[in-house]
Amino acid sequence: MNIQSIQPTRRGFLAGAGLVIGVTLAMRGRAAASLLQGAPAGAAGSVRELNAFVRIAPDGVVTVLSKHIEFGQGPYTGLTTLVAEELDADWSQMRVAAAPANDELYANLAFGIQGTGGSTAIANSYEQMRKAGATARAMLVAAAAEEWDVPAGEITVAKGRIRHEASGKEAGFGELAEKAATMEAPAEPKLKHPKDFVLIGTNRPKLDTPEKTNGKAVFTLDVLADDMLIAVVAHPAHFGATVKSFDDTEARKVPGVVDVKQITQGVAVFAENTFAALKARDALEIEWNLSAAETRSSEAIYDDYRKLLSGEGLEATNNGDTGSALSADGITTLRSEITFPFLAHAPMEPLDAVLIQAEDGSIDCYNGSQFPGQDTAAIADVCGVDPAKVRVNTQLAGGSFGRRAQFGSPYMREAAEAFKASGMTRPIKHMWTREDDIRGGFYRPIYVHSLEGAIDRDGNIVAWDQQIVGQSVMKKTDLDESTVEGAADMPYGISNLRVRAYNVELPVPVLWWRSVGHSHTGFAVETFIDELLEKAGKDPVEGRLTLLENDPRRANVLRKAAEISNWGSSPVTEGRQRGVAVHKSFNTYVAEIAEVSIGERGEPRVHKVWCAVDCGVAVNPNIIRAQMEGGIGYGLGAVLFDQITLGEGGEIVQSNFHDYRSLRINEMPEVEVAIIESSEAPTGVGEPGTPPIGPAVANAWRRLTGQPVRQLPIVEAQTS
Repeated sequence: MNIQSIQPTRRGFLAGAGLVIGVTLAMRGRAAASLLQGAPAGAAGSVRELNAFVRIAPDGVVTVLSKHIEFGQGPYTGLTTLVAEELDADWSQMRVAAAPANDELYANLAFGIQGTGGSTAIANSYEQMRKAGATARAMLVAAAAEEWDVPAGEITVAKGRIRHEASGKEAGFGELAEKAATMEAPAEPKLKHPKDFVLIGTNRPKLDTPEKTNGKAVFTLDVLADDMLIAVVAHPAHFGATVKSFDDTEARKVPGVVDVKQITQGVAVFAENTFAALKARDALEIEWNLSAAETRSSEAIYDDYRKLLSGEGLEATNNGDTGSALSADGITTLRSEITFPFLAHAPMEPLDAVLIQAEDGSIDCYNGSQFPGQDTAAIADVCGVDPAKVRVNTQLAGGSFGRRAQFGSPYMREAAEAFKASGMTRPIKHMWTREDDIRGGFYRPIYVHSLEGAIDRDGNIVAWDQQIVGQSVMKKTDLDESTVEGAADMPYGISNLRVRAYNVELPVPVLWWRSVGHSHTGFAVETFIDELLEKAGKDPVEGRLTLLENDPRRANVLRKAAEISNWGSSPVTEGRQRGVAVHKSFNTYVAEIAEVSIGERGEPRVHKVWCAVDCGVAVNPNIIRAQMEGGIGYGLGAVLFDQITLGEGGEIVQSNFHDYRSLRINEMPEVEVAIIESSEAPTGVGEPGTPPIGPAVANAWRRLTGQPVRQLPIVEAQTS
């Protein structure tokens, strides 16, 4: 079968390899190294796939196998940098490719299975990938020492060249790769001291940028196979609905339609091309069973959530005596209720997958897989094959923001069900349209926050009571930490603090959304603290700093943001106001200050954002800045414009970017990013830029208009 326009398979990729190195090896020494030895074209020997991270080809090209998917957040470049640093390679010789699906060999050390998420790619791989590079370097040096009959201690490596100064001997990595594969792999390779870093901490463009720019980059949509069918599925307009009956008479009349089948998720249409598949899907007449469906509107759900606030809830934090502090003599109280809508992830590339069955019954899947081991298990289960006979080939993906990170792989189960229903005799490309994506669920849940705070006669915040109602993303009946993160661990020095949560079950499928719980708790905490400080007559920055005496890293980013924005030391342009927010998520500290005016249509217009970030060691400052900028743009579009609403009968209202809109290019503010120099272990940057932007803008908006933001999105709330 001819597969066109795809990245090389793992098997094809390793053909011609000179040296492949793994770190957490099941066996060490010569036996392990020999199993990992590559086989150059025309040479004897073979490659065994044994937790390999580094490949050195005969021509000296070094390819890093990334256990993390690349969907724009930068792990391909970051992980390759870690290897290249310890290998002392020249950056020009570095390449990267996706690792195969294997939960054991390529486990995310934070999850225990192979997967990307939670801004963990660099954080969990920092030492592991450096050791991979250092191991390869040690084995190359050992090979050179044996080949040249010189002491290994006299050999130096720099910019991809191995040298012995006294004898004048010199070689590239590729010349010694085959011999290096027979050398003893050090159990604990020596790592560089940070003062000796050459690549870590310096700016470099992303490795995947050139091909994404010139059109050579391969995404799942680019994967083509001979005799391939297109499969699309008709889904219900109500969550929880199922197919009662359907009439496909008109659909089958569309030229190019091959078959129509009912599957668990809806009705699948198979056609020779995308146009025919979509036209036939539109021609289907389907009667849906709504007996288990969500038929309430969003407003009705909010009202039902509010009724739960009188209950006891699930205690997340209870310090001091909040109830007594709120009712004490001489205090001033402030109350706030903030509602957060369902949010779709809306990555630029909707979900898609190509499935192909070989003559031996094995199945190849090509998709942008965030949890490839989970996808493997889903395909095997649905199609009734041994998981060992399923190969998930991870492609570049056009964004995720959490959308692809689904435990149990419900999207892949749908694709596999469609494949099975087709008979699996022809390859299929299963595709979701933009409308499928926006209306497909797995949203950031609806939340209602109820807050009450107290200020004493001296202007001190002495009590904070916060209640949060929403679905448990983790589907827990007890406390879901992802619901209260960012609130239960609030850093401000308030002696009486209570945070409670209320879990709700709905037929609407929900999922983590960029920054997960921090996406709503960060907004609630940072807008409410700002209101309390204003009521106490305190400056938003200085007031926060006073409350952050026991959190120096958070205080440092706040000071830095204030410094680069000249907070309090220079006048703000007439007609504008500034708002501030500081938040820690995924162990990264971010402070943002936004300058806002009132736009032509009465909406917030954000002109500039100053951002300070402390993410530990800055592996590549260029990527850190890009991720802060991207997180700010993504979060800003959401808080200004985005919501998924259920209509009066529970049907999904939004369908595409005309009514679930992204931030326009002319609406993107100027962003200035300052990275705090740090020797702490690196932490994530994909998500932490998002939580502070919403409250920073809302706080500026309140200063401009006198109206606090109690409902998101801001534009909807202010213009309705």
